[in-house]
Amino acid sequence: MSHQLQRLADYYLSARGVRRELLAAGICFIVGVLVMPCLIFACGRLILGPYAHGNLFALWRDFLQGLGTGSQVSWFILLGPYALLWLLRGARELLHKRAARDA
Repeated sequence: MSHQLQRLADYYLSARGVRRELLAAGICFIVGVLVMPCLIFACGRLILGPYAHGNLFALWRDFLQGLGTGSQVSWFILLGPYALLWLLRGARELLHKRAARDA
């Protein structure tokens, strides 16, 4: 598995332009669909207690239904990783400009 992740990382780092951006968006989409609901479930269970509708799969079903019905919260969860990536890119760009200005 580690070798496959390394190959994927190498492929992403070697990609340029639109291909790289599509890969980044795809990875963020996968994280938004698979990882974010799991993190929300784990944190909610730890802090708030059991999920009212059942287990993790019930939360994931509710999340997917929310996407289908246009729930703003569900779409924010889905697009959150991509928005975070853009915020991190912007912060990096600002730091590089500041460093260049100060040098």
